[in-house]
Amino acid sequence: MKLKKELITQIDPESVVAETFRTLRTNIQFMSTNKKLKTLLITSTFPGEGKSWVTSNLAVTFAQAGNKVILIDADMRKGRQFTIFGVTPKPGLSNILTELDTQNIDEIEMSNYIQKTQVENLSIIVAGSVPPNPSELLVSEEMTDLLEGLKDMCDIIMIDGTPCELVTDSVILSRTVDSTIVVTAYKETKKKYLEKIIKSIKDVGGNLAGVVVNKVPK
Repeated sequence: MKLKKELITQIDPESVVAETFRTLRTNIQFMSTNKKLKTLLITSTFPGEGKSWVTSNLAVTFAQAGNKVILIDADMRKGRQFTIFGVTPKPGLSNILTELDTQNIDEIEMSNYIQKTQVENLSIIVAGSVPPNPSELLVSEEMTDLLEGLKDMCDIIMIDGTPCELVTDSVILSRTVDSTIVVTAYKETKKKYLEKIIKSIKDVGGNLAGVVVNKVPK
């Protein structure tokens, strides 16, 4: 399968948009100079603000800088990273977490779940089968164990989370990761919803790196 055209940092690395993502990558790295950034969660307020697009392109720029990246699609309801990178839709995150419920992470063959992409240094764990309990899986001890186990396999783990106003998965997950970014849409995202999410992330002890304003006219 081919990479989608929206993966502009890989298809057109000299473009203005690609340069903007490299600037974002640099800013994130400078913000975490005191502590090595290993896990980064990207969320949004509502669907349609460009969260998955930002996550995929940001992951590519980290990989292009020589970092070994594992991208996790944690939106187990409507995950679309497999379509962006042209990989198979399962097995994925939900299948790993279900298996971890009965086994130790050292006993699981992770190569069955981590797929290589056409981008050098970038691997992906897709969302997988749609489970009946995605929220419970994401905030489980198994998810924490998975992230700890993956840290030894890469330089950075990037997580495409769920929109915060629909479900609380990403808010709760924000306290487990090193840092969180909220993606908003220019002239679409309501200030009151953004303020609410920022407060929710801080209330659970999450570290907010900042806000990305997407869909700004060129």
